[in-house]
Amino acid sequence: MTANTHISYVDAGVDVDEGARAVDLIKKDVARTTRPEVIGGLGGFGSCFSLKSYKSMDDPVLVSGTDGVGTKLAIAQLLDRHDTVGQDLVAMCVDDIVPLGAEPLFFLDYIAIGKLKAEHVAQIVKGIADGCAMSGCALVGGEMAEHPGVMKPTDYDVAGFAVGIVDRAKMLGPALVQDGDIIIGLTSSGIHSNGYSLVRKVAIEGKSIEELEQPVAELGESLADAVMRPTTIYAGKLVEVLRAGAPIHAMAHITGGGITENLNRALPSNLNALVNRGGEAGPDWNVPPIITYCVKAAGLTLEEAYRTFNMGVGMSLLCAERDKDKVIDLLNKEELHPFVMGKCVPGEGKVVYR
Repeated sequence: MTANTHISYVDAGVDVDEGARAVDLIKKDVARTTRPEVIGGLGGFGSCFSLKSYKSMDDPVLVSGTDGVGTKLAIAQLLDRHDTVGQDLVAMCVDDIVPLGAEPLFFLDYIAIGKLKAEHVAQIVKGIADGCAMSGCALVGGEMAEHPGVMKPTDYDVAGFAVGIVDRAKMLGPALVQDGDIIIGLTSSGIHSNGYSLVRKVAIEGKSIEELEQPVAELGESLADAVMRPTTIYAGKLVEVLRAGAPIHAMAHITGGGITENLNRALPSNLNALVNRGGEAGPDWNVPPIITYCVKAAGLTLEEAYRTFNMGVGMSLLCAERDKDKVIDLLNKEELHPFVMGKCVPGEGKVVYR
């Protein structure tokens, strides 16, 4: 390299013009998630959201959450399917804040990518916008970071950040849970976004893309379709259920660690969750075929399965037995497919199975 050598930012691997083109492509998707409280639009150094309409709350509390999609992205990259991982990202964040009774207000994303291609990023952001629309929160901003030399050109990772609000007097949690409370499960769409390191090991590795795209009899669809089905977003509909007066005491988002390591987070230290396993709790609790497929392929015990996958339950809710029918009715009106999966009994804050 001589003193007169000219090396542009593009030569170094970062294309600012392509980044600007990506922003242009995502503007329409971002715009459809807006809320009246959003101030300004894309392009500022910070994103603004007015809380004026919440001044009627006695003690407004902001609830925040952040997460990613994890190694499910490796399968998305293998299959070149990027239009639903954004929904996965939003689900992992907003469904972590609604268990406190919070309404999701706004969302920001961070996309790190080896080589930025505008159309590629636009697919990801469309999925994020879809998820925001489902949950009722505004996509107010984000970041697209090109990392040449750090990541392979086709590699990318995503992270999300959600903020919601709840009046402190209406916050949900373990302190409200009582002996005898009923545990209600909400049906999952499949694996959602957890357990994918194991899924890749037992269901993806060693198979060609052609094999992954072929229908599998026991699944009723291809492995590709089954493993890439997006995570169900519960937050938007659960906010409506709470607004309708559902007397829910606590919720648990069933993510990494499965039912065993998440439902306990909704319990006080003196109670256990006594749970009937899927298939034993009645006809309404169905374990998705893709989860059964992966459990069988990995040779997992039931104990291992319930600490790895959601086993067909994406969210659990706890309420008094006397309020069960009212809560289930309101959940059914929002098409959340509820079913009774157990009850609370004296114990040590653990999940136990019949």
